[in-house]
Amino acid sequence: MVKNHGKKQRAKQRSRRTGAAHASAAAGTTHTHEPLPDMAVLEELPHRAGRELDTELAARLVAACRTACKPCQKTLAQKLRTEQRPTLVALAAAVYALVPSVGAFASATTRSWAPLARAGKSDPAAAAEALAAVEAMDDVAASELLEDALDHWSVGAIDSAEKLADMVKVVPADGAPPRQQPADPMDAFRDAGVKVFTLDDLDLGDDVDTYHLAPNYGVLLMRTTTPDGQPMPMLTLYPETEDAGIEDLERRTDWEHWGLHGMPDTDPAWRVRARISDRSLRGLVHVGADGKDTVELWRAAETVSLPDTWWDLLDRVQHVLVVGPVASPEAPGAMEAAGEAGELLAVVARVAFV
Repeated sequence: MVKNHGKKQRAKQRSRRTGAAHASAAAGTTHTHEPLPDMAVLEELPHRAGRELDTELAARLVAACRTACKPCQKTLAQKLRTEQRPTLVALAAAVYALVPSVGAFASATTRSWAPLARAGKSDPAAAAEALAAVEAMDDVAASELLEDALDHWSVGAIDSAEKLADMVKVVPADGAPPRQQPADPMDAFRDAGVKVFTLDDLDLGDDVDTYHLAPNYGVLLMRTTTPDGQPMPMLTLYPETEDAGIEDLERRTDWEHWGLHGMPDTDPAWRVRARISDRSLRGLVHVGADGKDTVELWRAAETVSLPDTWWDLLDRVQHVLVVGPVASPEAPGAMEAAGEAGELLAVVARVAFV
């Protein structure tokens, strides 16, 4: 009896130490998944808020995910959720504090927590709040956050946490290159001492229409399908003026790079205006906090009634996937080529019926 009791105690200790199921630990059949990733970078994240992390447990869990070992994933994930919430926070923050978007498939839990993670990069109070929020989650919510984070960690091409951190600092989650905010071409004149006046400096008032003074776009009606299989209206932007294009859109919008997978975030400040009386589209604008248009990318030059099926879909969904720029959107493969080159931006805009 004493011998058996000692064996059971050693099995329990081995189970607690390795995260393996008790039966496996008792039988001496525990296994590891190689190579174990280096999780030292987790210790440098402010989101741990000074708490001790179990980087060995994190490494074993990520390794199990990369080898698709379901039993180990289940056991180790449960151990992490119940005993090591700070480590869970560090795993999630290494992803969601750095990527610009959680992606279309992320859970509601992750979507609500990710802003805390991003704020925690530079604000110790926000980092502590991110930790507190996870510690207050029930098991279901903690599971959702952990599963979403592990989807990123399980990418086989990433060999260590440090490489993941380096990657997400320069590459958004969809694999596109980082956004480049083009320099103002007038800066060269300013640096040379030349006085530069802008339209804002001239204060021309609201009576002056500045639409054609900025780059303009045309739109092509399309349809797409959401990740859950639902139809959705789509507009593809193409340049109508020489200065319209990827650099202009990056300067005038905060749309995310999109690689034709999943669905970009919804921004209700972007509006596709549709007129009910003649079933036509009128424009694509960004509306500021004061209700005034701050950016106008496209304006209908003439009234064209939409096809009944497209209008009915617009009326039902009341959101539009807006994608661009594509120089020749009707050319076969043009959009795919732009997406693969990292030169495609997208947003889900609201429909404003007028």
